[in-house]
Amino acid sequence: MSDNTTAPLLVAARGGVPSRTPVWFMRQAGRSLPEYRELRKGTAMLDACLDPEMVCEITLQPVRRHDVDGAILFSDIVVPLKAAGVDLDIVPGTGPVVAKPIVTRGDVDALPLLEEHQVQPVADAIGLLNAELGDVPLIGFAGAPFTLASYLVEGGPSKHHERTKALMHADPELWHALLDRIADITAEFLRVQVAAGVKAVQLFDSWAGALSERDYREFVLPHSARVLATVDSVPRIHFGVGTGELLPAMREAGADVVGVDWRTPLDVAVRRLREAAPELPPPVVQGNLDPALLFAGETALQREVDRIVAEGRAAAGHIFNLGHGVLPDTDPDMITKAVEWVHRAR
Repeated sequence: MSDNTTAPLLVAARGGVPSRTPVWFMRQAGRSLPEYRELRKGTAMLDACLDPEMVCEITLQPVRRHDVDGAILFSDIVVPLKAAGVDLDIVPGTGPVVAKPIVTRGDVDALPLLEEHQVQPVADAIGLLNAELGDVPLIGFAGAPFTLASYLVEGGPSKHHERTKALMHADPELWHALLDRIADITAEFLRVQVAAGVKAVQLFDSWAGALSERDYREFVLPHSARVLATVDSVPRIHFGVGTGELLPAMREAGADVVGVDWRTPLDVAVRRLREAAPELPPPVVQGNLDPALLFAGETALQREVDRIVAEGRAAAGHIFNLGHGVLPDTDPDMITKAVEWVHRAR
């Protein structure tokens, strides 16, 4: 098993100069791959996420096919909640659905904490993966407290997060108690992953872009910061969708690498991060190809890849990625070509 210290992804994450621009894709292990769909037949998502051999194989599939520079642990943001004992399921075509949404302080107090043994299958999968990956670093994964809280309060996915925002403002004490409990669960899930051998982690705050910067700083940042502080021994990537106005605050939460979605050019993101905290080391960014452009044909795709690589040079380090996850109908060959173009870019 390699220590991966010279792996391009880890060098870039620490602000160094890698041998090539590293690239991996959110949701690279999953629905776009026919081999994934074949393997998952008849297995529910959450069951797959807690099957060490299946997690190992699904995580390895895009590494074999695309020659990416990082393997992202196959998982789901609600895995630690489910493992701890929260009554929820992932409904095909809908997403996570919670049987009893959070309403009262009693509901928060009843939320179970996560114990290490409950996610032992995830640790076992990490052990299997590190024996197979060689020099390719494994990235651990968890959902951020705000996004998990939104699912628990709304009862499932939400376009407007109205119940979440109402609770946040109407009862701040209850809100912070809820996020404290979720931060404990998330921190333990990431701690287990790091102890098992992941070489970096990504905290995924899917819905944080629904918030103003003021609300993010008051109601979210302290809890994400506490989670990220527990795994400071490895590079920490912090990503959210629609978070262009929140990037400096997300960096303050403890991000070594700030994930940027496709709405904000990387050089613009770097400028915002530098201006917001000139006393900090130059920022490292991840991103940010629009996933839809994988459908645009080779000429358009290569042009966008070259543009993003060029914009990423404004940062101390750049990890090429999408601005969100691979879409289900994406042609895997286009992903492979994008990786090749990133690696050839100078």
